[in-house]
Amino acid sequence: MSDICRSVMSRLISLLSVLILVLGDPVPQGHHYYSELERNSMNHWPCPQTSPDIHSAYSVHSLKPQDIAVLSAIGLPHTAGSLMPTIMNGLYELLSLFNPDLFSLLPEEKYHDPVQQFGRLLEQAEETALLLNQWQPANTERDWKLVVLFVQLDKQCACTEQVNVLVNEVDAALQLLRSQLTKAIISVAILDTDSDNGRVQPSRACPCPPDTSNWDHLLTTAIYAHVLLESLEHQLVKKSWYSNREDFTVQLQGVPLSAYLLHNTPLDEEHQAYKLVLQLWENLLQTASKQEDRDSEMLKIRCPSEEKPFLRTVKNSLSETRPGPRAASQSANAFMGTELPCEDMTPSIAPPTSVHEVRPADIGVVAALGDSLTAGNGVGSAPYNLLDVLTQYRGLSWSVGGDRNLSTVTTLANILREFNPELLGFSEGTGTQTTVHASLNQAVAGATSSDMLKQAKALVNRMKKDSRIDFHSDWKVITMFIGGNDLCDSCQNTLQYSTENFVKHIQEALDYLHHEVPRAIVNLLEPIHITPLREMHQDSTLKCPTWLVRIICPCVILPKSGSKSLQDLNDLNRAYQRGLVDLVESGRYDTHSNFTVVLQPFLRDITLPVMNGRPDRSFFSPDCFHLSQKAHTLMARGLWNNMLEPLGNKTHFQDFSAGSFVKCPSETAPFVQTYKNSNYTYAGPTPPPSPILNWGSDFSCKDTAPSSSVPTSVHRLRPADIKVVAALGDSITTGLGAKSQNFFQLSTEYEGVSWSIGGDLTLNSTTTLPNILRKFNPSLQGVSKGQGILVQKGFNMATSGAKASDLPAQVSKLLQSLQSSQTVNFQMDWKLITLLIGVSDICQYCLDQNNLSPQNYSHHLMEALDLLYKEVPRVLVNIIAVPQIDGLKKVKSNSLPCSLIPRNTCPCLIIPDDNSLEQIKLKLINLEYQTVIEQLISGGRYDGREDFTVVLQPYLQNTVFPLSKNGNVDPSYFTVDCLHLSERAHSEMAIALWNNMLEPVGKKQAFNNFTYDRTKIRCPSQSEPFIYTKMNSLPNFSTTSEPIIDTPVPTTQQSFCPSTIPIWVPVVLGVTGLLLGWGVTWLFLWRRFKKTKDKPIEDKAESKATNF
Repeated sequence: MSDICRSVMSRLISLLSVLILVLGDPVPQGHHYYSELERNSMNHWPCPQTSPDIHSAYSVHSLKPQDIAVLSAIGLPHTAGSLMPTIMNGLYELLSLFNPDLFSLLPEEKYHDPVQQFGRLLEQAEETALLLNQWQPANTERDWKLVVLFVQLDKQCACTEQVNVLVNEVDAALQLLRSQLTKAIISVAILDTDSDNGRVQPSRACPCPPDTSNWDHLLTTAIYAHVLLESLEHQLVKKSWYSNREDFTVQLQGVPLSAYLLHNTPLDEEHQAYKLVLQLWENLLQTASKQEDRDSEMLKIRCPSEEKPFLRTVKNSLSETRPGPRAASQSANAFMGTELPCEDMTPSIAPPTSVHEVRPADIGVVAALGDSLTAGNGVGSAPYNLLDVLTQYRGLSWSVGGDRNLSTVTTLANILREFNPELLGFSEGTGTQTTVHASLNQAVAGATSSDMLKQAKALVNRMKKDSRIDFHSDWKVITMFIGGNDLCDSCQNTLQYSTENFVKHIQEALDYLHHEVPRAIVNLLEPIHITPLREMHQDSTLKCPTWLVRIICPCVILPKSGSKSLQDLNDLNRAYQRGLVDLVESGRYDTHSNFTVVLQPFLRDITLPVMNGRPDRSFFSPDCFHLSQKAHTLMARGLWNNMLEPLGNKTHFQDFSAGSFVKCPSETAPFVQTYKNSNYTYAGPTPPPSPILNWGSDFSCKDTAPSSSVPTSVHRLRPADIKVVAALGDSITTGLGAKSQNFFQLSTEYEGVSWSIGGDLTLNSTTTLPNILRKFNPSLQGVSKGQGILVQKGFNMATSGAKASDLPAQVSKLLQSLQSSQTVNFQMDWKLITLLIGVSDICQYCLDQNNLSPQNYSHHLMEALDLLYKEVPRVLVNIIAVPQIDGLKKVKSNSLPCSLIPRNTCPCLIIPDDNSLEQIKLKLINLEYQTVIEQLISGGRYDGREDFTVVLQPYLQNTVFPLSKNGNVDPSYFTVDCLHLSERAHSEMAIALWNNMLEPVGKKQAFNNFTYDRTKIRCPSQSEPFIYTKMNSLPNFSTTSEPIIDTPVPTTQQSFCPSTIPIWVPVVLGVTGLLLGWGVTWLFLWRRFKKTKDKPIEDKAESKATNF
């Protein structure tokens, strides 16, 4: 299609896009989802025979998807921001692929106060039954109905009482539906989506105690969702609604509809909706016995099988056999208890004054910090009593529990009580860390490393307040074990759970204890090797509640075997362990004789216990995640043995299937082992990284030679063949303020360090594209050098504040400079021109929407490229994708320039509120700028010459703003105005551009990775020696010989609509677009008049703004 036709259709599509944005109609949301569904399946729709059967199904138990004539739903949460209407729309579209005549009947969508959501199921059931009975199908024989009944657990009010209320409400709604509907299948789904703003507001009459722990809240919600599922199943079986009618049944979905089960990394709303639709679809098809064991990363459209072509009911599916309770082992008490064979259990003759001479009997106080494994969640729970996992059995906790005695309960505290019956601090019974019986067990369920300092302070406070403890004289053993929850959530926020942050949090807690607590030995445990726990959820015969563990520990359970995500988890796990080794080896906690930290590594590697070739579930609590008393027994023995082993020779492997014997102090080694009494020498602190003196790069390329003869084709251009560089653009290319240190230097243009054209010094100290190219051709022409009034501009035609409309003038100036240059052979030298423009246009878009429209942007870009194409021989043009600028709002600083300059320079981005209509529209315009560039380049307009090409380098297409360790945008990449780029950013821009140039078209990296590394520069290879273009990116392109082609430089001609398209087509499209434009304008003004209360953005911005 010609450019005129393409332009008309592009404008029409743009107008329709704006119409969708302005109207905000729910239907386009469904179509937006459908485009995702279509991209993934419609071209290769996997399900055969999707047309409705001629004859209607005679039984609800033989219903196929194509037999469903009407779809409805009850219990949809019509709260602000809910994705559920979109998800139901997606299910409707999916079912429509089986039956195009499918009809959707939903109760009227009303906004309900979340507090009043509950108790509405019966009311909605009445509305739905009325709608369905009034509906007149086209074919009365084929009027089967599918009704999805959503049951949502109040996340702020999760307890047994609420479960009972919900079960009764569902019961009442189902009774009504059963009495009034025929030819219906009711699918009950427990709803727990992250898309409904994460939480449901608390009910005013909630009978449950308040929950203040985020993670414990998550565990509580997940477990009560499971209890609700079991309660509903029991109720439905008791009422026998599964099977007593052939024209009505209730299907309970065996897995909650939950965003937590989707992926091990956060998903945007579109992909979340897409995945939830597929999850809902699978719940309708699959039998319960298969649902819980699927890998969420394999969520794809699945078809009814030949063996099981029907929608699932109890009759037509395999019944889910739940395991019955296991009998307790007759040798349970013998296994849980421990016999201590030690002979010498006496204390020192006099209380020791050195931490390196402490015998077990000298220890008077025991304490612990950590998470649910130390709090004792589920340790004493009966098999399959999932609800009891919420109980914290602190008296059975491996490191600090003190229930009964060592003969029946093995814990470190009970072992130490054999040496000193007067031991204090151990926890007893059940309860949270705030109870009296918790004593010095201050572990908090759900804690991460960031909670350790808070726990340490709480522990010291309890020690000082306990009148039985002589705080300054008693010897204390404190066990710290943390890291599992960090790993469980690590993929959700890689910065927050980085190794550096993990070690920093542990160090803060240990520093506090070191400063505050005298006479203490701290057992610091390495984080457990966590990935073997996945084995519990890979064997479906174990009947583990895998979907529940996916919610509380997604980053461990969700990754596929052999995936990069799993490898990243393993790497982080090991990095955590090494980080603690380095922390202790630094010797920072051995500055005096009454305190030390000893690393106990017995959990560095673990082997799960096996019974009959399968993981032994008896070592785990009912959720198959927390550990049972059998496992706590082995952990207590392992910790005790580690404490008696000398440093440098400690056990770093725990085989849970092998059990363990208990060691004893010896005459030659009677003390708890420390570095000093082990004759161990610390490795010392890790030396700090060398300071960064400049932003240069290392160069490792070996083959830097040019072509054997000057190439005549741009598709055979080696880096060393380039003789001239030039640049077009705005302040990013002029290097405005790049090396500035204060407000007064912001107006200086540091062109010598500009990413695409700068040539100051050498690559070793200044990374720019020309400095990289000068490694291949030292006589490269056109580079910019210097700064300010002393600058040598070379062929840098960029001007600060330029917009796309300035490009043709910059090209004309470049032509004059090239033709008049005494050092350039205009006809023969190969030229590399880099162009980046558009940020200023977007920043000012709201002030001049007509002139700065994406269409005008494309037009100006086309004018500039047309001029180059017509006038300049032997050119490769790099066009850089316009970056996504919305992240600039997150750049923060306390400086005055950072507060003022961005508002004047980029008002259309900085002034609007987050998620405002103005900001959303600007994001769409930003994306459209990127789209029109791609359309212009990919259209073949500049493919007619052998010595000219335009290549889109997309590394800024998905702009990632680098973060500092505190989680904010790293200010070192920006000048003091928080807007323009620093020399560090210019260095990263240059490397990313160079690497993009060496990547094939279609396989180029479309995001930036701005991290300091002097070795990131890639090299051409013998098999891939050329700078990539569209032509030489083809798989059959030869690198051995060059065709001799003498192609004259053509002049550009206006292209008209081809004869294959009737002339009336663009006319009709144009008129339609005009009418739509009038309608959109009227609607937009009407909506703004009715809804907008704030002043227009133009009133907020100054009339004359500083250009980017």
